[in-house]
Amino acid sequence: MWITLRNRFWIVLLIILGTGNVWGQSDRELAEEYLRKGECDKAVVLFQKGLKKTFDKNALRKYVACQTKLKDWEETEKFFKKQLRSKESWTAFYELYYGRILEAAGKPELATERYEAAIKNEWGASPDFYKELSDEFREVQDNNNAVNALLKGREVAKNDALFKMELAQLYQITDRSDLMIEEMLSLGVAIQNKEVVQNYLGDFLRDEKEQAKFEKILYKKIQLNPNEVFYPEMLIWLYVQKKDFGRAFVQEKALDRRLRFGGERVFQLGKLTLENRDFKNAVNMFDYVVKEYPRTQLYEIARRYAIFSREEQVKETYPINQPAVRRLIDDYKKYLAELGTNARTMEAVRSVANLCAFYNNDKDTAIIVLTDAIRIARNDPNFIDRCKLDLGNVYLLKNEPWEATLLYSQVEKSQKDDALGYEAKLRNAKLYYYKGDFALSKEILDILKQATTREIANDANDLSLLIMDNTGLDSSEAAMRAYSAVELLMYQNRIEEGLADIEQLIAKYKDHPIADELYFMKANTLLKLDDVDKAVENYQKIVDNYQYDILADDALFAIAKIMQERKKEKEKAMDLYQLLLEKYPGSIFGTEARKRYRQLRGDTI
Repeated sequence: MWITLRNRFWIVLLIILGTGNVWGQSDRELAEEYLRKGECDKAVVLFQKGLKKTFDKNALRKYVACQTKLKDWEETEKFFKKQLRSKESWTAFYELYYGRILEAAGKPELATERYEAAIKNEWGASPDFYKELSDEFREVQDNNNAVNALLKGREVAKNDALFKMELAQLYQITDRSDLMIEEMLSLGVAIQNKEVVQNYLGDFLRDEKEQAKFEKILYKKIQLNPNEVFYPEMLIWLYVQKKDFGRAFVQEKALDRRLRFGGERVFQLGKLTLENRDFKNAVNMFDYVVKEYPRTQLYEIARRYAIFSREEQVKETYPINQPAVRRLIDDYKKYLAELGTNARTMEAVRSVANLCAFYNNDKDTAIIVLTDAIRIARNDPNFIDRCKLDLGNVYLLKNEPWEATLLYSQVEKSQKDDALGYEAKLRNAKLYYYKGDFALSKEILDILKQATTREIANDANDLSLLIMDNTGLDSSEAAMRAYSAVELLMYQNRIEEGLADIEQLIAKYKDHPIADELYFMKANTLLKLDDVDKAVENYQKIVDNYQYDILADDALFAIAKIMQERKKEKEKAMDLYQLLLEKYPGSIFGTEARKRYRQLRGDTI
């Protein structure tokens, strides 16, 4: 249909009138340019002109910023009062920024009224609008009203599930952690997703006081909601973060019995506990699985882990409890008798051999057991090589180094580019060190510094530094040879002979760089023999006389641990941990010392 001349006139007129209500791009750009130049008196005229035509939050913010700088309160209030005559949802933003002007003008009570009016918003709005209004309050650093806006949005929508994450963030910012925790737990239950809550709370719960608060809230939730699994699962997670594996086990065991998980989760918790070297609780967890689920696939492996955890517990108990060692060997033999010697149980054979050799002084039995294991496992080259490394260690115990290096070298060759090959190379390096061939030992160690596993690389680096620090000033290397010979005696469990040699070396080399190493070896040995007072005496000599050497913080930390764990002298231990933190701020023991100090102070439950 053709457009008549009269119709064209009306179309053009409508376009012109319509354009009159839109803020022109040139005015906007000019206002921004004035603002950049700091010419607020010119910028506010253009911002005000534009805002009279159309609502623009960004322009409104900048207008208020300029008027606050100019302090033209009277003109600004006139503008806002005129704008507030509109009855649109966006009027709430004018209420908000009018409040900002009144606050800047020194009228806080009137400002509060405007904020309340913005949130009340009598003109109606959707929940999304209240989220936008809350964001605007956050933009101007008014977090309390940002919270109120979200709560109003919930009220309008009649839905308490809205804005949980947003409110949690605001409650954390405003130091209302109780409410933050409530929102996050409620969110976790609603979506049944522990990871979301754990990821959010991870950093927050590093604070021990907040851990205590979280634990208290969880217990209350469990009491009020006995059928909700989410809360005990979060409590287990909290205990794992705190490395309180005993209490985690109590909760996990209750869930296992109630929900019939078949022991799987308790078993996995046991493995994590074992990795964290809490052997006592690991034993309890594996024993639970063995007792409760004897006819399941978990039984065999849980039993193996239970015995292994006891083994690690015995190895870390000083002095060595010989009856406990013999019981362990009997446990392994019963385990092998019940389940047979096969691919799944061969690691138990290695354990028996190593217990016999290193803890029961029965090296000949160990050699027989390992030799039989190598013969039986002929189709498993990796297991055979692990047995060869063990066998090499036993021969070194028997003071037959050539037999030992032959076995180590075989493993080096067959596992050339694998971690086991690097382990064999490290043992050969130590063997050369024991024999006093420091140049060859250091040559191998320098290669191993680039090893694939951090543990091997660190061990190589430590031994390399020991050799380098104690051979450079002594061309004869006599002190270092004497020290390495004593270290071999200790490795071979020839303790009395080794201690006697250390006494002679201390008298002879008291001014040599090796002196602190000698005192440290002596202290460690005495501690293993449960001669605690003499161990402390020798650690203290390092702290007093070699305070700038590399072992000073090691010795100080060792004394603090003894005071805490052996002597039960809480105040003395706290003083020593604090001294370590002050005197050796870069010590690798710093984090652990700080944690132990706080525990002794009572910061945790």
